[in-house]
Amino acid sequence: MTFKQILQARAKKNTTPKIIKKVSPYGVILWPLVTEKTHKQQESTNKYSFKVHKDANKNDVKQAIEFLYKVHPESVNIINSVYKGRNNRKLVRKSYKKAIVTLGKKEKIELGS
Repeated sequence: MTFKQILQARAKKNTTPKIIKKVSPYGVILWPLVTEKTHKQQESTNKYSFKVHKDANKNDVKQAIEFLYKVHPESVNIINSVYKGRNNRKLVRKSYKKAIVTLGKKEKIELGS
Protein backbone atom coordinates (compact mmCIF):
# COMPACT_ATOMS: atom_id res chain seq x y z
CA MET A 1 0.00 0.00 0.00
CA THR A 2 1.36 3.39 -0.94
CA PHE A 3 1.24 6.35 1.37
CA LYS A 4 -1.47 7.98 -0.75
CA GLN A 5 -3.68 4.89 -0.46
CA ILE A 6 -3.16 4.83 3.31
CA LEU A 7 -4.29 8.45 3.57
CA GLN A 8 -7.33 7.78 1.39
CA ALA A 9 -8.33 4.79 3.50
CA ARG A 10 -7.96 6.85 6.67
CA ALA A 11 -10.02 9.70 5.25
CA LYS A 12 -13.00 7.49 4.35
CA LYS A 13 -16.11 8.49 6.22
CA ASN A 14 -17.36 6.00 8.74
CA THR A 15 -21.09 5.67 8.09
CA THR A 16 -21.81 2.73 10.34
CA PRO A 17 -23.84 3.21 13.49
CA LYS A 18 -22.05 2.30 16.68
CA ILE A 19 -24.52 1.81 19.53
CA ILE A 20 -27.99 1.73 17.97
CA LYS A 21 -27.63 -2.04 17.52
CA LYS A 22 -27.19 -2.50 21.28
CA VAL A 23 -29.57 0.22 22.53
CA SER A 24 -32.97 1.26 21.20
CA PRO A 25 -33.45 4.72 19.60
CA TYR A 26 -35.08 5.75 22.88
CA GLY A 27 -31.79 4.97 24.62
CA VAL A 28 -29.71 6.95 22.12
CA ILE A 29 -31.72 10.19 22.42
CA LEU A 30 -32.10 10.75 26.16
CA TRP A 31 -34.05 14.03 26.20
CA PRO A 32 -34.24 17.38 24.40
CA LEU A 33 -32.31 20.30 25.85
CA VAL A 34 -34.64 23.28 26.16
CA THR A 35 -33.07 26.59 27.15
CA GLU A 36 -33.51 30.15 25.90
CA LYS A 37 -30.58 29.72 23.53
CA THR A 38 -31.85 26.44 22.06
CA HIS A 39 -35.36 27.88 21.70
CA LYS A 40 -33.99 30.79 19.65
CA GLN A 41 -32.00 28.31 17.52
CA GLN A 42 -35.17 26.33 16.86
CA GLU A 43 -37.02 29.41 15.66
CA SER A 44 -34.29 31.03 13.59
CA THR A 45 -32.06 28.27 12.15
CA ASN A 46 -34.20 25.14 12.71
CA LYS A 47 -31.58 23.50 14.97
CA TYR A 48 -32.62 21.23 17.83
CA SER A 49 -30.44 20.15 20.77
CA PHE A 50 -30.63 16.77 22.49
CA LYS A 51 -28.75 15.06 25.27
CA VAL A 52 -27.54 11.75 23.85
CA HIS A 53 -25.92 8.51 25.01
CA LYS A 54 -22.18 8.78 25.75
CA ASP A 55 -21.23 6.16 23.14
CA ALA A 56 -23.48 7.49 20.35
CA ASN A 57 -22.00 8.88 17.15
CA LYS A 58 -23.54 11.09 14.44
CA ASN A 59 -24.95 8.16 12.49
CA ASP A 60 -26.68 6.76 15.59
CA VAL A 61 -28.25 10.12 16.37
CA LYS A 62 -29.40 10.60 12.78
CA GLN A 63 -31.09 7.17 12.67
CA ALA A 64 -32.71 7.71 16.08
CA ILE A 65 -34.11 11.13 15.08
CA GLU A 66 -35.52 9.67 11.86
CA PHE A 67 -37.17 6.84 13.81
CA LEU A 68 -38.53 8.90 16.72
CA TYR A 69 -39.66 12.13 15.05
CA LYS A 70 -40.18 11.01 11.41
CA VAL A 71 -38.00 13.82 10.00
CA HIS A 72 -34.80 13.74 7.94
CA PRO A 73 -31.87 15.66 9.50
CA GLU A 74 -29.60 17.57 7.15
CA SER A 75 -26.67 17.51 9.57
CA VAL A 76 -25.77 16.39 13.07
CA ASN A 77 -23.07 17.96 15.24
CA ILE A 78 -21.82 16.30 18.44
CA ILE A 79 -20.41 18.18 21.44
CA ASN A 80 -18.85 16.68 24.56
CA SER A 81 -19.53 18.84 27.62
CA VAL A 82 -16.75 18.26 30.10
CA TYR A 83 -17.03 17.73 33.84
CA LYS A 84 -16.63 20.87 35.95
CA GLY A 85 -15.50 19.71 39.36
CA ARG A 86 -15.77 20.90 42.90
CA ASN A 87 -12.76 23.21 43.06
CA ASN A 88 -14.15 26.08 45.13
CA ARG A 89 -17.55 25.73 43.41
CA LYS A 90 -21.02 25.38 44.80
CA LEU A 91 -22.47 23.96 41.61
CA VAL A 92 -21.06 20.97 39.75
CA ARG A 93 -21.70 20.20 36.09
CA LYS A 94 -21.49 16.55 35.15
CA SER A 95 -20.11 15.55 31.78
CA TYR A 96 -22.53 14.68 29.00
CA LYS A 97 -22.76 14.47 25.22
CA LYS A 98 -24.97 16.85 23.27
CA ALA A 99 -26.19 16.58 19.68
CA ILE A 100 -27.30 19.56 17.60
CA VAL A 101 -29.56 18.42 14.78
CA THR A 102 -30.24 20.68 11.78
CA LEU A 103 -33.44 20.07 9.85
CA GLY A 104 -34.69 21.30 6.49
CA LYS A 105 -36.70 24.51 6.26
CA LYS A 106 -40.09 22.80 6.01
CA GLU A 107 -39.54 20.19 8.73
CA LYS A 108 -40.25 20.68 12.43
CA ILE A 109 -40.07 18.71 15.66
CA GLU A 110 -42.77 19.15 18.29
CA LEU A 111 -41.06 18.88 21.68
CA GLY A 112 -44.14 18.93 23.85
CA SER A 113 -44.29 22.14 25.86
